[in-house]
Amino acid sequence: METLVAENSFRTTKQVKHKPGTFEQAKKLLPVPYWEGHSAEIDMYWKAWQLGIKNICQPLDDSGFVTSYIAPAYNGNIFMWDDAFITMFCRYGRNFFPFQNTLDNFYAKQHPDGFICREIRADGSDCFGRYDPTSTGPNLLPWSEWLYYTQFGDDSRLNKVFPVLAAYYKWLKLNRTWRNGTYWSSGWGTGMDNMPRVPEGYNTIYSNGHMIWLDACLQQIMVAKILLKMGFYLERWQEIEEFEDDIRNLSDYINKHMWSEKDGFLYDQFANDSLSSTQGIYAYWALHTDVLPKDRLDKLVSHLSDTAKFNRPHRVPSLSYDHPKYKSNGRYWVGGVWPGTNYMVISGLVNKGYRQLAWDIAMNHYNNVLEVFRKTGTFWEYYAPEDAAPGFMARKDFVGWTGLPPIAELIEYIFGIRANVEDSRLTIDVNLTDAYGVCRYPFGQSGLIDIKVAKRTSKDEKPKVTVKTNTPMEITLMWGDRLQTTHVKAGTHTL
Repeated sequence: METLVAENSFRTTKQVKHKPGTFEQAKKLLPVPYWEGHSAEIDMYWKAWQLGIKNICQPLDDSGFVTSYIAPAYNGNIFMWDDAFITMFCRYGRNFFPFQNTLDNFYAKQHPDGFICREIRADGSDCFGRYDPTSTGPNLLPWSEWLYYTQFGDDSRLNKVFPVLAAYYKWLKLNRTWRNGTYWSSGWGTGMDNMPRVPEGYNTIYSNGHMIWLDACLQQIMVAKILLKMGFYLERWQEIEEFEDDIRNLSDYINKHMWSEKDGFLYDQFANDSLSSTQGIYAYWALHTDVLPKDRLDKLVSHLSDTAKFNRPHRVPSLSYDHPKYKSNGRYWVGGVWPGTNYMVISGLVNKGYRQLAWDIAMNHYNNVLEVFRKTGTFWEYYAPEDAAPGFMARKDFVGWTGLPPIAELIEYIFGIRANVEDSRLTIDVNLTDAYGVCRYPFGQSGLIDIKVAKRTSKDEKPKVTVKTNTPMEITLMWGDRLQTTHVKAGTHTL
């Protein structure tokens, strides 16, 4: 057994079932947004929670699952890719239901060598054998756990999940790399089933195509960075000593061999060392790493504003508009707009300082989801890039990861409210000129904050913000290219 797996307490945890309350009970505990003159947006927020709560499932007694969980609204199975994204917006519902514990069921099913299957049936059985090229990935579980930690500062959970996540990282390094240390995957393994990536003759969904897969490499760099932060905090020095070398080696390879200076873009690399010509949204996992120097990152990001590439009526299509296989109805991953990858792009842009572009994309995506919600009364698995419409054969009532736009993106990128409990800091990044706010915003283990932003006459006007908090913190208020930092104690404050 991998020594880190021996520390995995989820494998021996007794099953606990949490019966959720009603939606009406949830409304008394969840964050309460308001947005002057935008009642439809608030209705959409609550509808997303209502649908999500309906997807809470109880584990079968003999499944080996250890807790109740939110299902992806798909086929009754749990998916690593889906549930990583689902828990990113569900963290705001922690005071109603322990949504983050959904991931515990994956951890409970970790194999002795560190492997975790990407799809697990309700009876607890893996859908794939470990050596199937489609058996696992993408490795986003650490990102979800780190977001949860920065929201709540839950040290005990961080301590429990670290060995599980480190063991899974090491399994991927041992079993999903070529001899030069780069990573491979597959259509299903990347979560982007029919993206046209592999060379002719290889199966789009099932084969690794003898390629170096860009997103698999970038995600492992992102994960190694997160595990380093966890390891430093937990003083797990021995377990993390190799991660810095992994980051450096992979970053060097990508910069030297997977970047096209002519195109200003990152690509997969084929077995003959040539680069793919497919420009896909997966290149933007680079925003969650430090792989590219600023000049190259600027070039990569510029394609998001190009109407011949990714700046379409509904941003951001999964495949570049000028690709010959691009479909206006999305047809899954040949142009479809997906809430999870959009959240990746928007959050990555903000983290790298491209705040205006992030705002533009967030508002475009949000308003398209809102328009489809107005037309259909519900949320969809993914959306068409050329019209405010569901994607081709998209599943409905999909909350599911489509809870990201009406909940997480509303709070974090439209309202601009982002927590970093690790540094006792709250960011309020004001772009709207309307009055808006959130009550019962969760911050730390027991913190609750009411935030009210007054109406402004212009974006240049300094926002007037009132904060009522039961816990001290540092608040960074941002508007335009300006910011103000204020230390506040428990109480009510006007910034």
